[in-house]
Amino acid sequence: MEMVKELGMKRESFIDKYCTWVDIGFFKRLSLIEKENNDCIFWSEGGCAVYKARPLQCRSYPFWSHVVENSGTWLEESKSCPGIGKGEVHSAEEIEEWLQKRLNDPLINS
Repeated sequence: MEMVKELGMKRESFIDKYCTWVDIGFFKRLSLIEKENNDCIFWSEGGCAVYKARPLQCRSYPFWSHVVENSGTWLEESKSCPGIGKGEVHSAEEIEEWLQKRLNDPLINS
Protein backbone atom coordinates (compact mmCIF):
# COMPACT_ATOMS: atom_id res chain seq x y z
CA MET A 1 0.00 0.00 0.00
CA GLU A 2 1.61 3.18 -1.20
CA MET A 3 -0.45 5.29 1.22
CA VAL A 4 1.05 3.45 4.18
CA LYS A 5 4.54 4.40 2.98
CA GLU A 6 3.45 7.96 2.14
CA LEU A 7 2.12 8.47 5.66
CA GLY A 8 5.03 6.66 7.33
CA MET A 9 2.74 4.28 9.18
CA LYS A 10 2.70 0.57 9.87
CA ARG A 11 0.15 -1.32 7.79
CA GLU A 12 -1.94 -2.43 10.77
CA SER A 13 -2.04 1.09 12.23
CA PHE A 14 -3.11 2.51 8.87
CA ILE A 15 -5.91 -0.05 8.54
CA ASP A 16 -7.12 0.59 12.09
CA LYS A 17 -7.17 4.35 11.60
CA TYR A 18 -8.29 4.82 7.98
CA CYS A 19 -10.06 1.65 6.81
CA THR A 20 -13.25 -0.31 7.26
CA TRP A 21 -14.56 -3.62 5.97
CA VAL A 22 -17.36 -3.26 3.42
CA ASP A 23 -19.78 -6.14 2.85
CA ILE A 24 -20.36 -6.52 -0.89
CA GLY A 25 -22.61 -9.57 -0.70
CA PHE A 26 -20.51 -12.65 -1.24
CA PHE A 27 -17.31 -11.11 0.05
CA LYS A 28 -15.90 -8.25 2.08
CA ARG A 29 -13.44 -5.67 0.84
CA LEU A 30 -11.15 -3.38 2.78
CA SER A 31 -12.08 0.21 1.96
CA LEU A 32 -11.04 3.67 3.04
CA ILE A 33 -13.34 5.30 5.58
CA GLU A 34 -15.64 7.96 4.20
CA LYS A 35 -16.71 11.21 5.81
CA GLU A 36 -20.37 11.82 6.67
CA ASN A 37 -20.92 13.37 3.21
CA ASN A 38 -19.39 10.23 1.59
CA ASP A 39 -16.13 11.98 0.64
CA CYS A 40 -12.94 10.00 1.11
CA ILE A 41 -11.22 10.47 4.47
CA PHE A 42 -8.24 11.98 2.59
CA TRP A 43 -10.26 14.50 0.55
CA SER A 44 -10.31 18.18 1.55
CA GLU A 45 -10.89 21.53 -0.12
CA GLY A 46 -7.24 21.45 -1.17
CA GLY A 47 -7.68 18.10 -2.90
CA CYS A 48 -6.41 14.65 -2.08
CA ALA A 49 -3.96 14.56 0.85
CA VAL A 50 -2.32 11.38 -0.50
CA TYR A 51 -2.61 12.13 -4.22
CA LYS A 52 0.83 10.76 -5.18
CA ALA A 53 0.04 7.49 -3.39
CA ARG A 54 -3.70 7.22 -4.13
CA PRO A 55 -4.94 3.68 -4.77
CA LEU A 56 -5.84 2.25 -8.18
CA GLN A 57 -9.52 2.77 -7.43
CA CYS A 58 -8.91 6.53 -7.30
CA ARG A 59 -6.35 6.67 -10.12
CA SER A 60 -8.67 4.81 -12.48
CA TYR A 61 -11.88 6.71 -11.73
CA PRO A 62 -14.17 7.30 -13.64
CA PHE A 63 -13.03 4.38 -15.78
CA TRP A 64 -14.75 1.72 -13.67
CA SER A 65 -16.49 -1.21 -15.34
CA HIS A 66 -20.02 -0.16 -14.37
CA VAL A 67 -19.35 3.41 -15.57
CA VAL A 68 -17.83 2.51 -18.95
CA GLU A 69 -20.39 -0.22 -19.56
CA ASN A 70 -22.22 1.93 -22.13
CA SER A 71 -22.79 5.54 -23.14
CA GLY A 72 -25.82 5.81 -20.84
CA THR A 73 -23.90 4.88 -17.69
CA TRP A 74 -21.07 7.21 -18.76
CA LEU A 75 -23.53 10.07 -19.25
CA GLU A 76 -25.18 9.38 -15.89
CA GLU A 77 -21.80 9.44 -14.11
CA SER A 78 -20.91 12.72 -15.82
CA LYS A 79 -23.73 14.37 -13.86
CA SER A 80 -21.78 13.87 -10.62
CA CYS A 81 -18.19 13.85 -11.97
CA PRO A 82 -17.09 17.29 -13.15
CA GLY A 83 -13.93 15.84 -14.69
CA ILE A 84 -15.61 13.66 -17.30
CA GLY A 85 -14.90 15.06 -20.74
CA LYS A 86 -12.02 17.21 -19.48
CA GLY A 87 -8.32 16.70 -18.96
CA GLU A 88 -6.01 14.03 -20.28
CA VAL A 89 -7.36 11.58 -22.85
CA HIS A 90 -6.62 7.95 -21.93
CA SER A 91 -6.18 5.20 -24.49
CA ALA A 92 -8.50 2.22 -24.65
CA GLU A 93 -5.51 0.03 -23.74
CA GLU A 94 -4.77 2.06 -20.62
CA ILE A 95 -8.40 1.93 -19.52
CA GLU A 96 -8.58 -1.81 -20.19
CA GLU A 97 -5.42 -2.30 -18.11
CA TRP A 98 -7.02 -0.44 -15.18
CA LEU A 99 -10.19 -2.50 -15.51
CA GLN A 100 -8.17 -5.71 -15.51
CA LYS A 101 -6.09 -4.66 -12.50
CA ARG A 102 -9.27 -3.82 -10.58
CA LEU A 103 -10.76 -7.15 -11.57
CA ASN A 104 -7.64 -8.93 -10.30
CA ASP A 105 -7.64 -6.95 -7.05
CA PRO A 106 -7.63 -9.56 -4.30
CA LEU A 107 -10.93 -9.96 -2.53
CA ILE A 108 -11.26 -10.85 1.12
CA ASN A 109 -13.85 -13.59 1.57
CA SER A 110 -16.33 -13.14 4.38
